[in-house]
Amino acid sequence: MVSLDAAVLARWEYGGKRFEVLCDPELVDKFKANPSDVNIDQFLATDEVWHDARGGDRPTEEAIENTFGTQDITEIATKILEKGSIQLTTNQRKSMVDEKKQKIIHEIHSTAIDPRAKTPHPLTRIELALEESRFSIDPFKRLEVQVKEAIEALRPLIPLSFEPARIAFRVPGSGYGAVSKFLRTFLDKEEWLSNGDWACIIECPPGMAESLIGKVKGAAHGSEVKEL
Repeated sequence: MVSLDAAVLARWEYGGKRFEVLCDPELVDKFKANPSDVNIDQFLATDEVWHDARGGDRPTEEAIENTFGTQDITEIATKILEKGSIQLTTNQRKSMVDEKKQKIIHEIHSTAIDPRAKTPHPLTRIELALEESRFSIDPFKRLEVQVKEAIEALRPLIPLSFEPARIAFRVPGSGYGAVSKFLRTFLDKEEWLSNGDWACIIECPPGMAESLIGKVKGAAHGSEVKEL
């Protein structure tokens, strides 16, 4: 359950009255898309409907029934979010936008490279390019959707390549356990060699290649690496 301090107000005004629920801002978009995908106990800070949540003013059960035709909190929250709006303080909005912005920047940094230098763009360069593009960040829209939109906004300003990186590793058998846990997600081929070494080829987002190579070399001394 989201804490009261972290929750945001969803408000709908109907029949001269307002109806509010306190909800988790990180789950708003997912809940609006499909309420059944979200645990209502995690989504709401309380299982109450309010006229004024901050002031502690609650509608009667009769008023809730007359307005929503149900006492089910999931159905009520769905209608409020469908027909109403999210109420944010200035500080809440700024904090949520800043947090979402950093997530977008880090996602692009880890999945794309500058095709000229064959290395990821520095975080600061991506951030400055986003500001130059005047990209508008929605604190409630899903991260993966906004990353795609941000990439389109950035393309005229900085070169981006998402061609997967292919890397071959040869790891001493004793280091298999340490490296396989972060290579297996990207595994394309693997085999055990006659001398006990583990060999594999991975395909990963280009921005992650340098980090993965560093992790392998740090976890299994004597490993051999070749970018294909």
